[in-house]
Amino acid sequence: MSKVRTRFAPSPTGRMHVGNLRTALYAYLIAKHEGGDFMLRIEDTDQERFVDGALEIIYRTLEKTGLIHDEGPDKDGGVGPYVQSERNASGLYMEYAERLVEQGDAYYCFCDKERLDSLKSKVSESGTEIITYDKHCLNLSREEVEANLASGKPYVIRINMPAEGTTTFHDDIYGDITVPNEELDDMILMKSDGYPTYNFANVIDDHLMGITHVVRGNEYLSSAPKYNRLYEAFGWDVPTYVHCPLITDENHKKLSKRCGHSSYEDLLEQGFVSEAIVNYVALLGWCPEDNQEIFSLEELVKAFDYRHMSKSPAVFDIVKLKWMNGEYLKAMDFDRFFEMAEPYMKEAITKDYDLKKMAALVKTRIEVFTDIREQIDFFEELPEYDTAMYCHKKMKTNEANSLEVLTDILPVLEAQDDYSNDALFGALKGYVDEKGCKVGYVMWPVRTAVSGKQNTPGGATEIMEILGKEESLKRIRRGIELLSR
Repeated sequence: MSKVRTRFAPSPTGRMHVGNLRTALYAYLIAKHEGGDFMLRIEDTDQERFVDGALEIIYRTLEKTGLIHDEGPDKDGGVGPYVQSERNASGLYMEYAERLVEQGDAYYCFCDKERLDSLKSKVSESGTEIITYDKHCLNLSREEVEANLASGKPYVIRINMPAEGTTTFHDDIYGDITVPNEELDDMILMKSDGYPTYNFANVIDDHLMGITHVVRGNEYLSSAPKYNRLYEAFGWDVPTYVHCPLITDENHKKLSKRCGHSSYEDLLEQGFVSEAIVNYVALLGWCPEDNQEIFSLEELVKAFDYRHMSKSPAVFDIVKLKWMNGEYLKAMDFDRFFEMAEPYMKEAITKDYDLKKMAALVKTRIEVFTDIREQIDFFEELPEYDTAMYCHKKMKTNEANSLEVLTDILPVLEAQDDYSNDALFGALKGYVDEKGCKVGYVMWPVRTAVSGKQNTPGGATEIMEILGKEESLKRIRRGIELLSR
C-alpha cells in the first residue's frame, strides 16, 4: 500500500468555518494515524470570493490548532506550486482540459447567459427537480468550434457526461452510491475567465500531488460521480473518498454564520481555548470505541479511525462545548491560565487588585473566559442588592441575625491588620467558637456584605483578602446600614 497522503484545500474566503476545520482535522488525523503526509493547498480559483487577509487566517488557524502541514505553499514537497492560481498561470489546467476535448470526453461551450437561463428544469426518475445543460454545443462541427475560437467568442469547457444509465461510486463511510446519469450535468471544467472550476482543479491536483484519501463534507457526495468520470477519462486511479456528515445547529439546520459560533475565530473570541475546540470538533461525526470524550491532539492521532465515522448529521451543541472547555480550564497550568485570563480581567477590573489571586478563585468556576466578567464584576464596584439575600434557610440566617453578626464582627475586623485569607478566617472562626454557631451562620452574611451577590468565586475571607481592609470594612458598614433601615 502506498503512503497515505491527505490534503486540506481551503478557499481564502474569510474565517474558517467549523466544518472546514473538521475537514482539516480529519485529513490530518487520517494521515498521521497511518504515518502519512498532510498537505495544505490553497484553492483560489474563484477570484471573486477572495478575501484579503484570509490566507493569514488559514495559516494562523492551522498553527493554533496544531494541524501542522508537511507540505504547502511555505513547505515545498516537490509537487508544487501549492496555490491553484499559480498552477493555473502555467496553463496546467487548460492543458488537461484540452486533452479531454481531443479525446471526446469534453467539449467547448459557447452558450451565452441568456440561453443558459432559458433551459427548463425537469424531474428525474428519482423525483429530483434538476436543470442540466442540454449538450447543445456538443453537436457543433469542428469548423464551427474553430471559427468561434478564432473570433474570440467567450467559451467554457464542459465534461461530456453520459445521459443514460447509472453511475456507481464508493465512499468509505456511505458505501456504494448509485446515481442516475440524467441527474449529472455536463459540469464546467474551465471557466470563461481562463480559470478552472473547483471540481476540475481538485481532480487534477489530487492526482498530480499523489493524494490517496480525499476528505470533504457530504455536500460533495453528489459531485463524486463527476470526479470519477474525470479519473476514468484520464485513466487514473480513484482515491479513497471519506465524506464527513453534515454539521447542524441545535435546531437541526445546517450550521450557518448567523448562529454566531460557526467559525474557529468566533469561538476564540467567545472565550474558548483552541485545544477544547479541536477536541470537540473531532467528535462531530466520529466516536471512539470506548466513548472517551477528552483527548489531546496526540491522543486523537492514536485513536482516530475514520471507519467509525457516522453517516448521521452531527449536532453542534454549544452547551456541550462549554462544558468541555471548562474541563480544559480546570486542568490547565495556572500560569498559562492567568496569561489567557488576564486580558478579560483587566476589561472588568480597573482597580489595583491582585489579579492572580482573583484568577485562582475563578479558574474552576468558569466554562469560557468571557464568563470572567460576571464572576468578578463585584470587585470593581459593590452592586445594588436586596437585603433578602441575607436570608438562607440552610445557614439559618435572616436579616435580623445577619445584622447582629455584621455588627459584632465589625470591631473584630477593624482591629485585624493581617488581611490574608488564613488570618481573616481565624479571626472570624474565633467569633464562631464564641457564639457556638456554625461557620456558615457567620460567613454567609459577611460574604453577602462584601460581594452583594449570592454566588461568588471564593468565600468571604478569600474575597476580603483581595479587597483589602479598607474596602472590606466599607462594604460591611454598607451592609449594616442596609439591614438597619
